[in-house]
Amino acid sequence: MKMTLTDITSSLACEVFTGSDQLKMPVEFGCASDLMSDVLAFSQSGALLLTGLVNIQTIQTAYIAEIKAIVFVRGKRPDNSIIALAKGKMIPLLGTQYSMYEACGILYKKGLIPTMAQLTCKL
Repeated sequence: MKMTLTDITSSLACEVFTGSDQLKMPVEFGCASDLMSDVLAFSQSGALLLTGLVNIQTIQTAYIAEIKAIVFVRGKRPDNSIIALAKGKMIPLLGTQYSMYEACGILYKKGLIPTMAQLTCKL
């Protein structure tokens, strides 16, 4: 089942840091990891990434892995340089107070499919 970023924002009570104009974007797959090497190895193009890692490498990795959007968990907040880079790469950034475990469970129950063929980076 596909969800839109609006659905995800509502389900996880997200704050939108950037990409408010992209909230109608559909997302079919999701992955969760704080290890960017796992995102590169196991994520699927077009997935939503849930992570607690808030730095420039997260944005660069998401861009390379063709991640559609990022949700920062545990109340993590990107600084202005991270937001600017995400804007430049057209990657929406959201933030939730939920833990990664809770956020994954909520989205799984709503029908977001874990990316296929993953062992360590999945919802």
